[in-house]
Amino acid sequence: MTPSQLVLKSGEIFPGFSPKWQTNTYFGEVVFSTGMTGYVESLTDPSYAGQIFAFTSPLIGNYGVPTSSEWESEKIQASGVVVNWASPIASHHSSHTPFLQWLQSQNIPLITGVDTRALAKTLRKKGATLGAICQGRNRPRRFFDPNNTHLVQQVSLPHKQLYGTGTKKILLVDCGMKENILRCLLRFPVQILRVPYNYDYSNEEYDALFLSNGPGDPALCKETVSILQRNLKRGKPLMGICLGAQILALAIGGKTYKLKFGHRGQNHPCIDLEKKRCVITSQNHGYAIDEKSLPSDWKVLFRSLNDQSVEGIYHKKHPFFAVQFHPESHPGPTDAFYLFEKFYEAIL
Repeated sequence: MTPSQLVLKSGEIFPGFSPKWQTNTYFGEVVFSTGMTGYVESLTDPSYAGQIFAFTSPLIGNYGVPTSSEWESEKIQASGVVVNWASPIASHHSSHTPFLQWLQSQNIPLITGVDTRALAKTLRKKGATLGAICQGRNRPRRFFDPNNTHLVQQVSLPHKQLYGTGTKKILLVDCGMKENILRCLLRFPVQILRVPYNYDYSNEEYDALFLSNGPGDPALCKETVSILQRNLKRGKPLMGICLGAQILALAIGGKTYKLKFGHRGQNHPCIDLEKKRCVITSQNHGYAIDEKSLPSDWKVLFRSLNDQSVEGIYHKKHPFFAVQFHPESHPGPTDAFYLFEKFYEAIL
């Protein structure tokens, strides 16, 4: 390890250490997660594309990295990793690769020894900001903003794929989908046609529509929104997750806005306003739905108990709903799995 630093565009500098193989300056939007476990699932989640991921849990890497069959995509999607202590030793029966070796094999920069508590407090106060992991005392003159690029275009699958053999067919729009969404849907006797974010499915036959999670600003997903608008008229059951919820909001004429520092972690409480009960959820999003912009025939389904932001919406008459959090978990609690059951029941 050699001395390095995390430099924020807002001016703060957090010293630490990085592996010697890191010789460049690495950019991204610096965000923090409150999850204590699940670092493999989080880092391979396509929703983290373009972001420098800071873990508030002080010890990361102690149980190593399992085989790729348990990842949420085929590679690490985050642009960088910030930890207080990266364990050099992995101790778990399913560990396949040590954490540090995993990051190096995929050329993902790391800075360790950082006061992540102070970093999280800074981001909570000033908001998520652009940053860079730099070697020595180097400081960048300019910062690259990943939110100005079409990140969904980078993480969506290139060609449509078919899964399952059920009689009911779900058309799944992949905007950077976590693999556990697919695993959860395939628990039911359904067939799934997974298509790219810009695939026009207007001429496809299907029984239900599903909008996946994904990274970046939903306002850049104009093609996805436009295609959805045309297909909402078909009245097929619809479920959306995370970015999928934001895309649905835009398609119905609503608006989205950027949260100050986002919701990331596996311990976020939300209230189901229909069932009048609290669920603990896994979350990863930096944007939210503007409640005041929703049309009169739409209502709020879930609300965050931390900041009262919209965490889910549904249509008063049609079988359309979407949530901001991740009911598929992985990592995180499975409290909200019943939403997949609700979606399947709407198809029958």
